[in-house]
Amino acid sequence: MSYVKLQLHDKGNHVVMDNGIARVTLSKPDGIVTGIEYNGIDNLLEVLNEEVNRGYWDLVWGGSGTAGGFDVIKGSNFEVIVKNEEQIELSFTRKWDPSQEGKAVPLNIDKRFVMLSGSSGFYTYAIYEHLKEWPAFSLAETRIAFKLRKEKFHYMAVTDDRQRFMPLPDDRLPDRGQALAYPEAVLLVNPLESQFKGEVDDKYQYSCENKDITVHGWICTEQPSVGFWLITPSHEYRTGGPQKQNLTSHVGPTALAVFISAHYTGEDLVPKFSEGEAWKKVFGPVFVYLNSSTDDDNDPLWLWQDAKSQMNVEAESWPYSFPASDDYVKTEQRGNVVGRLLVQDRYVDKDFIAANRGYVGLAVPGAAGSWQRECKEYQFWTRTDEEGFFYISGIRPGQYNLYAWIPGFIGDYKYDDVITITSGCYIYVEDLVYQPPRNGATLWEIGFPDRSAAEFYVPDPNPKYINNLYQNHPDRFRQYGLWERYAELYPDKDLVYVVGSSDYRKDWFYAQVTRKKDNKTYQGTTWQIKFELKNIDKNHSYTLRVAIASATFSELQIRVNNANASPMFTSGLIGRDNSIARHGIHGLYWLFNVEVAGSKLLEGENTLFLTQPRSTSPFQGIMYDYIRFEAPS
Repeated sequence: MSYVKLQLHDKGNHVVMDNGIARVTLSKPDGIVTGIEYNGIDNLLEVLNEEVNRGYWDLVWGGSGTAGGFDVIKGSNFEVIVKNEEQIELSFTRKWDPSQEGKAVPLNIDKRFVMLSGSSGFYTYAIYEHLKEWPAFSLAETRIAFKLRKEKFHYMAVTDDRQRFMPLPDDRLPDRGQALAYPEAVLLVNPLESQFKGEVDDKYQYSCENKDITVHGWICTEQPSVGFWLITPSHEYRTGGPQKQNLTSHVGPTALAVFISAHYTGEDLVPKFSEGEAWKKVFGPVFVYLNSSTDDDNDPLWLWQDAKSQMNVEAESWPYSFPASDDYVKTEQRGNVVGRLLVQDRYVDKDFIAANRGYVGLAVPGAAGSWQRECKEYQFWTRTDEEGFFYISGIRPGQYNLYAWIPGFIGDYKYDDVITITSGCYIYVEDLVYQPPRNGATLWEIGFPDRSAAEFYVPDPNPKYINNLYQNHPDRFRQYGLWERYAELYPDKDLVYVVGSSDYRKDWFYAQVTRKKDNKTYQGTTWQIKFELKNIDKNHSYTLRVAIASATFSELQIRVNNANASPMFTSGLIGRDNSIARHGIHGLYWLFNVEVAGSKLLEGENTLFLTQPRSTSPFQGIMYDYIRFEAPS
């Protein structure tokens, strides 16, 4: 494309960035993206919406909990930060003062928008700051949202195997859609296009883990076809680690970049700031990438492949060199950590085991596993290679703990030493050895320790509640209403699993949910695990290890050989993940280690009773990751 000089046009109440490829219009001084002109289309954003409801940063804030006031962030001051032949950077700031206490979130917010010469799109990032003398508050959510034109953008792509033509937002309205168990899920009974009749639309069916939210968006398949993509080259500013799940794109057509949310975790991932606590964080930049195809014979899905290629370009360019804010730390100011992670489990192998495809990350100092609930600062994650080697680059200066977990092994690793990152540092950590929890040999096990319930039995959906994308799909757990199938499979008696003859892939339901009764009430459930023992050591304890992939307002009680006895273990009330309703297959990870006295075990058949007694909702329950029964050491 021929070179076009960058231009900035001040239109009074609006300002326009133009590099000859795209024209981006922002309200002034609000900093709302009101228009994106590209490839002959005068506006990719929904022109039927109010200007404030097209492209915006927003947040949810309050005193505590996950609820709070919804705030579309509007600037009160506009400034041109950079304007030259290579770059335009605009700032829309909003300052807080004590007169706003209780009325506005106590944050200074600086929203930045950047356009580069020759770039097919634009970048946006923001700096949030809380001064220590300001009042306490919580930040339940913050994100960027773009609402695209519904008559043009009909094809949505989230990953290679999660993309499809989508219903219209009108299909969710009361005269065309039937609300289901929660507002986000709607059965399409009279859609404008008959092909969607009988399908369920639910934005949570398109959630992704942080590590997989790299590029997603929409395609206008009309000629010339156009793609609108959100590209996230780094996850350092997202909370909760690589497995934390967030929304992506959904019916609207809507595209989101979510930085903080309580989805799939509950209040544990809501940062709470106290009076006297200073905090500042940079979210982004995120790249809004636009592409097009003018060839009538070209498959519009080429735009998805091109967007993935651009995502790789952006990731290789991270940390970016262009952001003008001093709060965004550039490459030369960051540090690097390299090392190797090994596992030592003498009951698996006498030698050290390379941590194959393990997750290794730096997060603020804390206890082992604390990273998954960390929600204020930055995290830097990678995966080991087959030999356990890892390299983490581009780390912001600061003090961190190094954390890890490895598929195939339970528990969390934490390196004992605090790692101090300074500008340009290159730190090599000697071979790190993780010794996962283990007392004795494995007598039996159920599942695979990977912090997910995906390997267990996921039933076919009720034919009345189907999303056709997930028919014959690896992510079959994303269908609506699967929790109701438990009562159909086990109408009178609960699940019984027999070690040695049962197969967890077929015989272990993916979630221990409540059972729905005829009068629309629910009851808790008790699952049984039957197993044979010989030559019991009555003088020592056996160990039951229960790894939980998700819990929602639930409790795990464990009994052995007597269903009516007092539980030998109870977790108490745990979890607010809501992963059952939101098709998440996992939430926060829990590991319980239960000592079972040999004197309580029997020669021959034994029975473990796993009870989840809390039962006021269909969505209360537990997703198991892995269960292991160990002999005495």
